[in-house]
Amino acid sequence: MLDTENKLSIITKACEEKKGIDTRVLNISELTPIADYFVIVSGNSSAQVMSIADEVEKKVFEAGYTEISKEGYQSGRWILMDLDDIIVHVFHKEERDYYNLERLWSNKKEKSKEEE
Repeated sequence: MLDTENKLSIITKACEEKKGIDTRVLNISELTPIADYFVIVSGNSSAQVMSIADEVEKKVFEAGYTEISKEGYQSGRWILMDLDDIIVHVFHKEERDYYNLERLWSNKKEKSKEEE
């Protein structure tokens, strides 16, 4: 099983490879028991959103992590991927603007680039 920091690195690199927009890593470990981190990223089209999610899944599988739950893939508007300690939200830009998870989790600690 991958450690959390390694998994975060794999996920953020996969988002970058597929030209994900404004990737954010939020440390939510002190706010909720559901996960340690949220990764939030968006794409400009449903096809790009699906491509980002596919790349994340592919890269974590290649690294040996096999337990992943995925919701919302068919619509390509908001794909939620549960990797136990990390939850990845891949949004279409319009949905990300509407739901604004960053604001909802405003008490979170955003992981800086130096920490990644």
